Amino acid sequence: MDKEKLLQRIIINPKIVAGKPIIKGTRLSVQYILNLLANGYTVDELLKEYKGITREDINACLLYASETIENTTYMPLAEAI
Repeated sequence: MDKEKLLQRIIINPKIVAGKPIIKGTRLSVQYILNLLANGYTVDELLKEYKGITREDINACLLYASETIENTTYMPLAEAI
């Protein structure tokens, strides 16, 4: 699936989950899915637990996060010792 189609799976609606990016048609935020993955859940476990999402939805969360970070400017807060 191409990049644009994947990103269309992520929406932002101020009336849903306080405007956080979510998987379209759900109340599952990108942040929530990424947190589960970061804490050791597998894609297969997520698909089993959340019947309304697909592998492509999870890939869309990862792509959205990647695109968001790519467009962020980082400034060091303090010099490392």
